[in-house]
Amino acid sequence: MTMQFSVLASGSTGNAFYIGTEKEKILVDAGLSGKEMTRLFKEINVDPNSLSRILVTHEHSDHIKGLGIFARKYDLPIYANEKTWKAMEHALGRIESEQKFIFNREETQTFGDIDVESFAVSHDAADPMFYSFHHNGKKVALVTDLGYVSERIKKTVEAADALIFEANHDVEMLRMGRYPWSVKRRILGDSGHVSNDDCALALKDIIDNQTKRIYLAHLSKDNNMKDLARMSVENGLHDYGFTVGMDFTLHDTDPKVPTPLYEVV
Repeated sequence: MTMQFSVLASGSTGNAFYIGTEKEKILVDAGLSGKEMTRLFKEINVDPNSLSRILVTHEHSDHIKGLGIFARKYDLPIYANEKTWKAMEHALGRIESEQKFIFNREETQTFGDIDVESFAVSHDAADPMFYSFHHNGKKVALVTDLGYVSERIKKTVEAADALIFEANHDVEMLRMGRYPWSVKRRILGDSGHVSNDDCALALKDIIDNQTKRIYLAHLSKDNNMKDLARMSVENGLHDYGFTVGMDFTLHDTDPKVPTPLYEVV
């Protein structure tokens, strides 16, 4: 029995991630409208009625926009840490108490045949955290919305078969762009987002022989482009001695188009 996943949506306008086996099907975040979330699942031929639960990374709207309505529609339990629950509860509408569960950071919970490991990230939210998924000796790590990549995060996600990793912005595009300086400073800061160059810098310490696929995620709509992100990360990794296409493959993600279901074997 294998693990499959799809980056349903990724970008500054909305984020959602699906991972599952025959026994367990998990959604991480629901940052698009309930209607859009249902469409995304239809595009990858997964029935939302088959989902087991929703895990939440943090309370920003591009991660929880459709969470309340989607959880109610499909009667799904929601997992988040206590600070995130407090920060997002007002935005979700009515959620029944039997749908509310706690998942602390730096914790591993087992759901069906998937072990899920949570880890803290540095981002300007109440208590943001992301996840690694383990099944039958295979590992998939989801890492976005972080101002910098700590040694602890590197250790947590290293040796993953597949990585979904943030390449949010090109620094020069951001510096020259229309954002006010306060926003630029936030994005560039230790609680903001990882740039294309810093993505490559972090990946060089994380990639190993097991790593087969890397998905560049959470690209800024205004301060990045898919081709630029891919070129920057590929060139950076080449400088560190990696050959994209031979050692592993590099993949785009999109805010509206899900990646094809990929089977981790």
